[in-house]
Amino acid sequence: MRILTNICSDDVQQSSAFYVELLAFKVKYDSDWYVQLCSPDDSQIEYGIIQRDHDLVPEEYQNTPTGMYVTFVVDDVDGVYKKALEMKVTIVETPRNEFYGQRRFLAKDPNGCLIDICSPWEAE
Repeated sequence: MRILTNICSDDVQQSSAFYVELLAFKVKYDSDWYVQLCSPDDSQIEYGIIQRDHDLVPEEYQNTPTGMYVTFVVDDVDGVYKKALEMKVTIVETPRNEFYGQRRFLAKDPNGCLIDICSPWEAE
């Protein structure tokens, strides 16, 4: 089995560029209505971006996402946070150490999707 997360976008190319710049994703497939990205470390870890109003997306699901978020585990959350600030990404919560052993920050992608970027953290 394989799981592929797809998000909807009004501007597939802008969204793709966002994830490539912020998280160093690689472009695996690129078209005018769909882009498939993959982790720079493992091409089997994939993330898709589909045109929000494409026929494959039922009309009732063509809205800005709410009630969910996508988590990206990175090696250096503070480095990614710095990059996000340079990119003028909308930050929802600044980095902080969480009780469950992750240091994370929350941000919005260009589609309004909430993203959780985190790294493992241990109390000293």
